[in-house]
Amino acid sequence: MNRMELLWWLALTIQLLAIPGTFLPVLPGLMLLPLGAGVWVWAAGWSSAWPELLLASLILLLGWGADLLGVALGAARLQATRWAYIGAAIGLVVGLLGLLPALPVGGPLIGALLGPLLGASLGELLTASSALGPLGLERLRRSVLVGLAVVAGMLVSRVAQFLLALVGVVGFVLLSRVLLPG
Repeated sequence: MNRMELLWWLALTIQLLAIPGTFLPVLPGLMLLPLGAGVWVWAAGWSSAWPELLLASLILLLGWGADLLGVALGAARLQATRWAYIGAAIGLVVGLLGLLPALPVGGPLIGALLGPLLGASLGELLTASSALGPLGLERLRRSVLVGLAVVAGMLVSRVAQFLLALVGVVGFVLLSRVLLPG
């Protein structure tokens, strides 16, 4: 195996890690696509490998858009306050770091779901309009629904990113194999 083939396999391996990375919080997900393509550009040269890097970068941007859109549409439908979004972001960090007390098996993965749910719900509960009553059942119900909408948006975004990662890896293989000898 020559140097170029070895670097192609390294680039492919990095890109393949993007697929589980879309669901596992310990991996950077779609960020691995341009990283792998960058390794390939370094090996094959800019003039012949720029399409792979362009594809990977485009997919990364689409993934970021899917992330923003998934969370925004999930909570926007219920007209959540901005504090629900802020609470979801804080909850995600807390969940990923494993700071939720008595978290069952699953650690960061479960925390990545429970943290935003609790954070968005709490953010909405504490700042929802007073028309819903002073911390009454209707206000509590609405805050839980907002939290569930945020998590549902995150899950839809994860599925979209998973599909984008698959497209990115397949696209990389199809575009780059042409340059390999033999």
